[in-house]
Amino acid sequence: MNDGIHTEPGLSEGKTYRLSLACAGTGSAQLVFVPTNAGTKATVPCDGSVVQQRITADKLVRINVDGSKGATGVVAWQIDAP
Repeated sequence: MNDGIHTEPGLSEGKTYRLSLACAGTGSAQLVFVPTNAGTKATVPCDGSVVQQRITADKLVRINVDGSKGATGVVAWQIDAP
């Protein structure tokens, strides 16, 4: 899981969205938002379970998911407007 996810989705400012994220493999991944108040930093276990976060959109939101040291696997993500 070297590359991870690094994305700046086109979200509407001031709206709230739901991010669903799953990792399948071994180890875990770290979820971080920029700006930090857009969402909550979290550890995502690579056991296939789904982690959900609320995102509050600012002018620009960057979502970063990086594997922890030794982690292997794949990450899937989806953003929905409630």
